[in-house]
Amino acid sequence: MNTQLSFDLPARAALGRDDFFISPSNQIAVSMIDKWTQWSSRKLLLSGPEGAGKTHLTHVWATQSDATIIDATDLREDAVPNLSTGPVAVENIHIIAGCEAQQTALFYLHNLCLETDQSILFTGRGEPQHWLLTLPDLESRLRGTTLVQLHPPDDALLRAVLIKLFSDRQLSPSPELITYVVRRIDRSFDAAQKLVVALDALSLGEQRPLSRRLAARLLEPPQENLL
Repeated sequence: MNTQLSFDLPARAALGRDDFFISPSNQIAVSMIDKWTQWSSRKLLLSGPEGAGKTHLTHVWATQSDATIIDATDLREDAVPNLSTGPVAVENIHIIAGCEAQQTALFYLHNLCLETDQSILFTGRGEPQHWLLTLPDLESRLRGTTLVQLHPPDDALLRAVLIKLFSDRQLSPSPELITYVVRRIDRSFDAAQKLVVALDALSLGEQRPLSRRLAARLLEPPQENLL
């Protein structure tokens, strides 16, 4: 069989409001994002596992509020005054547990946003008390922030997300393939993302169309793929 080299070119992710699928696992978080002007103290903490949709919802909110998005690891104290001139979203706060400079900058940003009546959205995995932050004042401010959680996707949401991930790569899988994959992958968007990338690469490399048989090679033990 002829094979061809395949390159995992980054797909252009669709991060608009209409591209975010609502289910019981995320509907509270979506509602809070849509009602961002009503946040208590103009701040919200969005928590969830990797691939649960935090980044997507952050982009939705940024579009609605004209907010700046910054990763917590990129925070610098000298940049805070400029950031606080408008709404701001700070992603992946759990990562800066051992970074005193970033924690200090985030605490400064939090306080300055409150002083200037600007909204601020925080994101991270788990709850603040488990982030092992070393700046007590910052931890207390985050614990006092309204927390909404994104939960692992149910089957309906996982199906919709798989279709979206394939669509981002301009692929059109059959309903049978989607059903097969949903029944076998872990309940996470991260698992869905990795499967789509791997299946796309396998399809390209072997010049075969997407199929259940190809997916089985990635999802089932070798002895189950002999037929």
